[in-house]
Amino acid sequence: MRAPPLSLLPLLVAAAFLSPSPSIATDKLDQTASIAGNQTLESAGGVFRLGFFVPPGSSDGRAYLGIWYATIPEQTVVWVANRLNPVVRPPGVLTLSADGRLVILDGRNATVWSSDDAAGSGGVATRATAQLLDNGDLVVSHGGESQSGSTARTSVAWESFDYPTDTLLPGMKLGVDGTSGISRNITSWRSAADPSPGAYTFKLVSGGLPEFFLFRGMSKTYASGPWNGAELTGVPNLKSRDFIVQVISNPDETYYTYYVSDPSVLSRFVLNGTTGQVQRFSWHLGGGWSSFWHFPLDPCDSYARCGAFGYCDVGQSPLCSCLPGFRPRSPQRWSVGDGSDGCVRTTNLSCGDGDGFWTVSRMKLPEATSATVHAGLTLDRCRQLCLGNCSCRAYAAADISGGINRGCVIWAVDLIDMRQYSEVVQDVYIRLAQSEVDALTAAANRRSHVVVVIAVMASISGVLLLGAFAFGCLCFWRNRAAPAGSRDNELPLQAIKLKRPRDDQRFSNENKMSGEEDDLDLRLFDLAVILAATDNFAADSKIGQGKA
Repeated sequence: MRAPPLSLLPLLVAAAFLSPSPSIATDKLDQTASIAGNQTLESAGGVFRLGFFVPPGSSDGRAYLGIWYATIPEQTVVWVANRLNPVVRPPGVLTLSADGRLVILDGRNATVWSSDDAAGSGGVATRATAQLLDNGDLVVSHGGESQSGSTARTSVAWESFDYPTDTLLPGMKLGVDGTSGISRNITSWRSAADPSPGAYTFKLVSGGLPEFFLFRGMSKTYASGPWNGAELTGVPNLKSRDFIVQVISNPDETYYTYYVSDPSVLSRFVLNGTTGQVQRFSWHLGGGWSSFWHFPLDPCDSYARCGAFGYCDVGQSPLCSCLPGFRPRSPQRWSVGDGSDGCVRTTNLSCGDGDGFWTVSRMKLPEATSATVHAGLTLDRCRQLCLGNCSCRAYAAADISGGINRGCVIWAVDLIDMRQYSEVVQDVYIRLAQSEVDALTAAANRRSHVVVVIAVMASISGVLLLGAFAFGCLCFWRNRAAPAGSRDNELPLQAIKLKRPRDDQRFSNENKMSGEEDDLDLRLFDLAVILAATDNFAADSKIGQGKA
């Protein structure tokens, strides 16, 4: 039988892997079994599937071992085992070795990839199993007798959640485990057809307060803002009722994780290799994947866009401004929208009692990886410690969870990567010369005085307008409520000024010469008096004529 032309091999391999996957009726793999070609494991609840796949659009037929959603029509891969070492000679086979390691073999029985040694160097795990869970984690456990004959309790030896690719699922950790030495990052695919590591990585940078950075190669392009116990200060709108965020930091490990309140909702956190954005997606039946948010979000999310002691505000133009007490280092570049040179002090510090602090509260905290955290200090003690250190630039509470200030963080480096929000984030105390603090305080008091005057005048105007409106309404309704006859006959008991005819110049001039007004006051009589005097307006009792 003739072998197929080499040009057709990639197509044949792809067809084999893309054909409907015959799922093995189990979620586990032991040392006596394997999966090969298009066979798969499926989690107990039917949420995820494990098997070999060829990325859509791939032209070379290279296969990878991955995990994807079992019930979603469009294959959405969330984890790849051998992203650096694809299977180029099919079929790919997944087995469990004698020492409890996952091993991928190619068509020539050569090892393509393997997990870490589960039982330790030279050990034998006689009861090792690999299980795919409904949360998307592939867990290798082992127990029973080792080569030395001792009995070991079943324990987790390896799990895919410790080695993310480009996706973070609910319950996965993004951070550093100091005990095991594992660093959990997510790295984008090189392209939609190539799951090998791409240009972008999102990871924790240890030191100071926990903070997560997006890198393109070795360059930072975005930062989440330091964690202050309540939120990542660069992502104030990250929380929602269905999305629970946690950042855990202790001597053993520091990591970010999240959960969804409804376990039936399929949610994933992905690093897009095309846009360089961290995105959160949720699956809607019939509607596909919907993006809830993404970061970077706007130009002010660009890392350190406004340089040292500058901050970015999307609500103004140009975007960059200097912190109070600072001025642009390069006014020329600043004027054309380039704030990367940052700002310098208007007045130098005295490094002593001649310094003070100015509070800003609607800011993303400065990058804090090089800051120093003092967990046991109060803010007052932190202030004194900062004043006693000539290098100290600012300080803030390290933890504000529950509305209570705990500990403090001190920046002895330039303040970078700040941006302003419309809502309060946290108080940050910027160190300035006391003369600058006094000038800023005086300016703030003047603005407050103007605001108070405007508010008072607006209140008075509002009261007057309201009173006029109420009086007008009262008059209107009184006139509508009165009977028509009473409105016609009723005369007010008051004087009315009547203008004299303008052609009566003589009388008018006499009045003006005598100092009198050009108006005449006429006495008005009650209707009852007039009726009695005229005998009810009888013809023979006309006013001025009398009775005949």
